Amino acid sequence: MIETTPDTLARADVRHLIHPQTPLREHIEQGPVRIFVRGEGAELVDIEGRRYIDGLACLWNVNVGHGRRELAEAAAAQMETLAYSTSFAGFSHIPGIQLAEKLAQIAPGDLGAIHFTSGGSDANDSAFKFVRMYWKLVGQPRRTKIISRFGGYHGVTLAATAATGMPPFWELFGPMPPDFTHIPALDTDALEAKIVEEGPETVAAFIAEPVQGAGGVVVPPADYFPKVRQICDRYGVLFIADEVICGFGRTGRLFGVQHWDIVPDLMVVAKGITSGYIPLAAVIISERRYQEIVANIGARTLLHGFTYNAHPTACAVALRNIRIIEEEGLVERSAVMGKILLDELGTFRGHEFVGDVRGLGLMAAIQLFQDPATRKPFPPELGAARKVQRAALDRGLLCRALGGDVLAMAPPLVISEAQVRRAVEIVKESMDLVTPELRAVVQHA
Repeated sequence: MIETTPDTLARADVRHLIHPQTPLREHIEQGPVRIFVRGEGAELVDIEGRRYIDGLACLWNVNVGHGRRELAEAAAAQMETLAYSTSFAGFSHIPGIQLAEKLAQIAPGDLGAIHFTSGGSDANDSAFKFVRMYWKLVGQPRRTKIISRFGGYHGVTLAATAATGMPPFWELFGPMPPDFTHIPALDTDALEAKIVEEGPETVAAFIAEPVQGAGGVVVPPADYFPKVRQICDRYGVLFIADEVICGFGRTGRLFGVQHWDIVPDLMVVAKGITSGYIPLAAVIISERRYQEIVANIGARTLLHGFTYNAHPTACAVALRNIRIIEEEGLVERSAVMGKILLDELGTFRGHEFVGDVRGLGLMAAIQLFQDPATRKPFPPELGAARKVQRAALDRGLLCRALGGDVLAMAPPLVISEAQVRRAVEIVKESMDLVTPELRAVVQHA
């Protein structure tokens, strides 16, 4: 067992722990950004005892907040009785059955057949496999292509990486699997044109996040998803809603697609299903589509699945987590606190480097430009939003810099009004600190 002083932990971290989505050389040279030891509600505490408002719910996922004893107790109680049991070969257990039934009850429309996985990436991979299997079973085997959007983030397994519409994610891991193609976000004409270009008889599905998260907190106009649903129906293309970030109250509705009263053919959920307390995700399939699969698969076995599908302990935690969301009215709270957050961030409109303020529920962002009037960006190597993020961290706020100089916030749904206002104050302080440096860049451009 290694020592637990800050210095010894930092050295061990650099030597042994590979950090995902981290500049590796910078991390090795500088060490961990922070080492956290405790979470309480909407706050985190680091090893030095400093407190931070968790302005991104860690990774968009700690919806019910940190330190919930109820979830620890749910996990412990399940582990004491049945920590793990497989769901392969028809075996089952009570938490898995109960959670599947609960998800079928609360999901939109006829979404009611549940395939559990461990995280959003493998859930999206599973969704792609399910739609391809579906089309083969119903006699349209040429339908293999997946259309997604530039700026969309769907995970980092190989197929999910191919669907993710961010070319930097492809560069070191190619070649990407075939039959994945991308269109501009928020352009329904581009979706229809791409389906026609590829040939509708070859397109299996279109996948989209209700609000793009890692792609910059991109909120669609009111008519976007109704048009998407119409286009998919017109050409027989299945629609996959990636609710990994948006689900379980993040946008002020239980699921993001409910803002537009549409029902996808498949819906992928993760993150907020357990509020990050234990890994779990699910693909929720339309009852109609699932019954067609069952009717056509014959005696064949479903040769897909993971060791930890429907993990009993994870399912027990998810059930308790959903109960907290319902009993504490956290979906409604997300809508109320989200409006306060967006109103407070709205005070940045008119700032010399802020070109946009946007959000939905407790999911919001400001976007920086060298010239907001023309939307001229800062040089990417400057990392303008990242400078604000770092300054905010030093002042006690975790937020996230995304590509395109977007500063994103998505705190736990339990955040208080005072914490929301203080978080925005910290962003203002941080913007004031870095503005002279950004101004110097503009003046010397």
